[in-house]
This record gives sequence, C-alpha cells and structure tokens, in this order.
Amino acid sequence: MTLSCPPNTLLLIADLHLSPQRPGLCRAFLHFLDSKTPGTQALYILGDFVDAWVGDDDDTPLYAALAAALKAVSERGTAVYFIHGNRDFLLGQRYAAACGATLLDEPLRLTHAGHRYLLLHGDVLCTRDTAYLAFRNQVRSPAWQRDFLAQPLPERRAFAAAARAQSENMSSNKPQDIMDVSPEAVLALMQQEGSPTTLIHGHTHRPAVHEVEHNGTMARRIVLGDWREHEAWYVRLDAAGATLERFSYDRINMNNIF
Repeated sequence: MTLSCPPNTLLLIADLHLSPQRPGLCRAFLHFLDSKTPGTQALYILGDFVDAWVGDDDDTPLYAALAAALKAVSERGTAVYFIHGNRDFLLGQRYAAACGATLLDEPLRLTHAGHRYLLLHGDVLCTRDTAYLAFRNQVRSPAWQRDFLAQPLPERRAFAAAARAQSENMSSNKPQDIMDVSPEAVLALMQQEGSPTTLIHGHTHRPAVHEVEHNGTMARRIVLGDWREHEAWYVRLDAAGATLERFSYDRINMNNIF
C-alpha cells in the first residue's frame, strides 16, 4: 500500500497495550490526544493499540470510550489510521468505523513532505523467533480467525488471557536477540521496497534510531517505544523529516481526564 500526504505534521505511535487493568495508560492516551493531535494531519497507530483484541463485538466499556475519543480526533480534522499488531490483529472494520479510523495493510509506503517512509508493526522482522512466526501464520489465516470469532465472547477472552500468560512466560526464557528484529530481515525488506529513506516500526519495545547501510547508501530505522508508567514514545513527521520523541506524563493530573 502507498500513501501520499500533504506536508503537515503526522504522529505515529505503537505498543500502547491499553486495557482496563492499566487505567493510568488509558488516561495518558487521552491526554496525548488532547495535547498532541490538534492541528495535525494524521495519527498512525502501528499496532498493539490494546493489550488483547478478541473481536469487534467486545463490549468492554473502555473500548467504547477509546473509540469515542478517537472519533472526536477524526471529526476535528486529524485522520486516524490503524495497522495491525500481534495483540490487535482481529481489530476489524466495525471498530475502526466507530473510531472514525481507516485500517491499513502493512508495509505502508508513505511519502510525506518529500521524504519516503515505510511503516509496519515490526513483528515480521523478528525472523529468528521461529516459534512466534509459526503462531503468527496460524492466527492470521482467515479460517482460524473465522473459527475463533464464532466462539462465545467469554471463551475468546479466556483464550486471550491464556495466550498472554504463555507469551510472557516464553519471552522471559528467550534470548534477547531472538526477540529483536534481524538485520537480514531489515535489509531484505528495504531491498524489496526500494530502500525507503526511513523504516519505522514498533513491536520490540526498544526505542532507538538506527543507521542502516544499504547498497552503499545510508538509511534510517526508527523504533517506537512502548507505553509504560510515566512515559510514552511517538514519532513526529514534518517538513524536516522524522524525529523520535518521548512523551512524559509524570505530572499530569489524571483525575479529570478519564
């Protein structure tokens, strides 16, 4: 998919992992929308918006509140886009419409203010984690998703909770390099996509800006950080290019936000 935008400010975020069990992060997200998005051209959410998505029919009150907040952002002129992550790959058109958002396929080729970008969640670049990639291929199949979504909501929630617990246990026992992107996968993607100026992704929870040499030229890979207590990360795209920025909410009075 390719998208061209006028030269205004775009914001990119990923790995929020919002859930009813993390009310502080949910309040911080609403504060981020109120303080950072006014006047921006678009907001891109590059996966793992929530900690687990089990279907658009999930009636958890938090998800309706988040949808209303994003809908308000959309209605005041900031386009909202979703790219699926490994926690919210079942997020569908029904919920996207409630958010006033558009679902996009990855990788997304984006041209903005004369700069070229390639956007994705990032899990497909972790090619050394073969067990995860096998699981990813299974749950991304239309047949698996159809059968899963046909189950009652309580059963889907129970499955998601068990899958999260298993993932956390497995991750704690994996070497750190296995859960990071592989340089070979990064170079292969850049070769496939014509070596974009900047590759931007999340998933690994390792915020950084990397210089990548490809075919004798230098490109950049920007990794979005995950949202944690007291801090979050976002990327700003404007006429000057891309910058990775930290959003601190230590001193925000959350009581009247959510």
